[in-house]
Amino acid sequence: MTRSQTADDGPAADEGKDAESPPVRRLDDWSAGRLEALAAEYDTPLYVIDLDRVRENYARFAAAFPEATVMYAAKAHTGRAVLSTLVDAGAPIECAAWGELDRAIDAGADPDELQYTAVNPPDRDLDYAVSLAAEYPGLTITAGATDTLDRLAERGYDGRLPIRINPGIGTGHHEKVATGADAKFGIPYKGVPAVAERAREAFDLVGLHAHVGSGVLNDDLEDHCRAISRVGEMATRVASGGSLEFVDVGGGYGVPYRPDEEPLDLEEVSERVREALSDVDAQLRLEPGRYVVADAGLVLTGVNTRKEAPETTVIGVDASLGTLIRPAMFDSYHPIRNISAPDREREAVSVGGPMCTSADVFATDRPIARPERKEILAIGNAGAYGYELASQFHSQPRPAEVALEGGEARVVRQRETLADVTRVEQ
Repeated sequence: MTRSQTADDGPAADEGKDAESPPVRRLDDWSAGRLEALAAEYDTPLYVIDLDRVRENYARFAAAFPEATVMYAAKAHTGRAVLSTLVDAGAPIECAAWGELDRAIDAGADPDELQYTAVNPPDRDLDYAVSLAAEYPGLTITAGATDTLDRLAERGYDGRLPIRINPGIGTGHHEKVATGADAKFGIPYKGVPAVAERAREAFDLVGLHAHVGSGVLNDDLEDHCRAISRVGEMATRVASGGSLEFVDVGGGYGVPYRPDEEPLDLEEVSERVREALSDVDAQLRLEPGRYVVADAGLVLTGVNTRKEAPETTVIGVDASLGTLIRPAMFDSYHPIRNISAPDREREAVSVGGPMCTSADVFATDRPIARPERKEILAIGNAGAYGYELASQFHSQPRPAEVALEGGEARVVRQRETLADVTRVEQ
């Protein structure tokens, strides 16, 4: 693996030295000089993930819930470097697909501590999970539909099983992630007691699971905790027929993407979650994903075009929606900074990539230090659901990813080539 080290200090190299890490890292907190050096050495577009920051974010969240089991939701960033870092930090891994189970184990996770929470799992996923549980009976398999119970029983599974419930309340940064109110996710609330009774007869019913939504910030806490209260009420009802080991309220805890948004007050979050579950005699489980990795990652992209148009100035870059799809998929705001000339006068520009679609836009009329050709822009908060949603649309190979740790940089995902794009074709 390639390693590099620069003399330029800054948060990208030094933040792990702080006794207490700040609750949010803004894009301006990254060292512009360090990032420019990474772009020059590894080319663009380029993902950068700071493993020291990942470790700090997990430690901060876990410290807010000292009596809970704080897992990491692998789907936010499933790279081996991130998973290994969190396994080393003591985080159990929550997985939503068989590939995530396999990759977590490859990163060093104990299979007996894994939790598998799939939605409409394909046969091959259940086959893998049941086979794994036969060897590692500590594995927990979550079911969110009665058909999943039937399919598990057909495979001879009778092990650890929480049922996922739908609290009927969703929150988060976009309607597409407000899962707590989406019928796709979990057993309908009124039907949970009967399903739980049935599950006890065939499995080791160890808990209830729910996930309310994603990107929850301070203004969303009221609805978030209202949904958790409903989960707690149901847990008390279900526990009357037999004790529960845990209640898992999922993740969804957000980070500020916009400069005027404040970070989550974890002390308040912890207090309100515990209050919502105060009558529940079971361990609390949580599954932060975005909170752990979002502000630990960014995308570096090179400017190749500057075009003056009557209505706007267009800045063309080499990153695309194939690199980072969240702005196109969720209309998500990601901060953008000209790290080549951060102190230059700002102008309103529209930043877009090379793909032949109007959706390939990262920002419209955004004030940025005036970008010129051959300069480097940084797109912040790309550590969560960034590379994991990257694609090869337009036959564009996926970018490389570089990890920062202890002041050093190393390639943790190689840049794809066109041969990688076409390798599976016949």
